Amino acid sequence: MTNFFSSSKLLRINNEDGDILRVLRKTEESFTEFGEAYFSIIHMNSIKAWKKHNAMTMNLIVPTGCVGFVFTDGKDFKSVKIGPNNYLRITVPPGVWFGFKGLSSDINLVLNIADMVHSSEEVEKKEKNYFKFDWSSL
Repeated sequence: MTNFFSSSKLLRINNEDGDILRVLRKTEESFTEFGEAYFSIIHMNSIKAWKKHNAMTMNLIVPTGCVGFVFTDGKDFKSVKIGPNNYLRITVPPGVWFGFKGLSSDINLVLNIADMVHSSEEVEKKEKNYFKFDWSSL
């Protein structure tokens, strides 16, 4: 099976006034370069799919809510759910199709720390039903 992404367990520091959630350090292997950071909100049961970056490496973190990510090469699918209860950073290299679904009634917040500034010239998009994935399986 294709290796669509890698994941890194992230540090969560318990604090009685509110936990501290580490995201990314420049000394980590998955960090290549900083381009931009942005948040994407996705409502419960909403699906944002399909997108493929041809040049951008993404580092995806979900600090609140729960989001199911699906990755594909058009044949195989790999999925992972992340959020505060499974606090991981997903590093997605260029050339991987992906989509995601909001799974929590709370605010589902995705942070992307990208290695380049977003450019519509390097991204491809397909309709939600282009790849045959059963989104109810998340």
